[in-house]
Amino acid sequence: MANHNFSSSSLLRILILLLDIETRQKKSQCYADIQSGLWGWQCKSSLIAKENCALRCLSPTCYELIYESDPLEEGEKDMLRGQEFKYCMHNLPT
Repeated sequence: MANHNFSSSSLLRILILLLDIETRQKKSQCYADIQSGLWGWQCKSSLIAKENCALRCLSPTCYELIYESDPLEEGEKDMLRGQEFKYCMHNLPT
């Protein structure tokens, strides 16, 4: 039996990396569903509409809590809400 001495911070970083990979895979599937028309024409009307729909696809609950009252706008990069959304996805049932 192998004896691995991982620190708790190393294990946390590995877990976060795995969750990020899983999230990217789910988001890719959301983009594919949007592109195929499953989310309606409005989700294909612009890049930002597509992004808002992809966020809603990833987690309807977290989208409602964080973005629904103030969706992303063209050119907007909201890092704080992005982190809040990530935290929500990994900590609240969706």
